Amino acid sequence: MKNNKNTIARMTLLAAGMLSASLSMAASDTFKVGMEITYPPFESYDANKNVVGSDPELATALAKHMNAKVEFVDTKFPSLILGLNSGKYDAIISGMYITPERQTQAQTIAYANTGASVMVPKGSEINAKKPEDLCGLKLGLEQGTTWVKEFNKLSTEYCEKNGKGAIKVSEYPSAPEVTQALLSKNVDAQVEIAGAAKMIAEKTNGRVVITTDTPIYQQTLGIFVKKGNEETFKAVQKAFEETKKSGEYAAILTKYGLVEPTAN
Repeated sequence: MKNNKNTIARMTLLAAGMLSASLSMAASDTFKVGMEITYPPFESYDANKNVVGSDPELATALAKHMNAKVEFVDTKFPSLILGLNSGKYDAIISGMYITPERQTQAQTIAYANTGASVMVPKGSEINAKKPEDLCGLKLGLEQGTTWVKEFNKLSTEYCEKNGKGAIKVSEYPSAPEVTQALLSKNVDAQVEIAGAAKMIAEKTNGRVVITTDTPIYQQTLGIFVKKGNEETFKAVQKAFEETKKSGEYAAILTKYGLVEPTAN
C-alpha cells in the first residue's frame, strides 16, 4: 500500500511537472506576423519605434487569445507571401486584399472591407472621382498591389480604345516612396487604400489631397496563413472568433474606419 502510495505520489508530481512545462511552453509561444511596417494606419512605427496601427492591434489581440506573444516581421509587401510560405512567420496581416490568385498561395480569413482613394498634389487640376478619370495620366502605385493589374487592364480596354490616352503606371517599393514621387511631380496621381490615403493627406499637411468621394475598387482584407498549416489556421480562426466575442474586433474596426465583411 505504501509503495502504491509512493508510486501514485511520484506519478502525480511527474504529471504536474509535465503540465507545468507544457503551460510554460505555451506561454512562451510566439505568433509571428509578417507585415510591411510603412503603411499607416494599418501598420507603422511611432516616434518611439513601437509598431502601431489596425493590423498590429488585431495581431496582438489574436496572440492574446492564442496564449502567445506577438512578434512583427517587417517585410516588403511584394515578398510577404513568399516569406509566409518559406516559414519566416505564421501569418500575414498587412492591409492585403484577398484575391483568387492569392488564395491559390495561402489560406485566408476575411477581416475587413475597404477600398482605394485617389490622391493628387494640392492645386492640381486633376479631380478624379472614378478610375476612368485617370486615363492619360501618370499613376503611382505601390509594387505588388492588386491595382497594378486593374489599371493596366483599364488602360488597355477602356482608355486607349476610347482615345483617352493610356494610364502610365509606375511602381514603387513602398507607399511613402509613391507619395514622394507625387510631390516631386514624377507622377500625376497616387492610388492607395482609403485609410492609408487619409493618413498620407494628414501627414503631408494638406500638400496631398484626396479627390474621390467614395472608395474605388472595394475589396476585402485578409489574414493569410500558409496552405497545409492547419494547426495554425484553426488556432487563428478560433482566436479571431474570440476577438469578436470580447468586443476587441469591433473596437478596432470603429477606430480605423473599417467595415466587417458580409461573409468570410
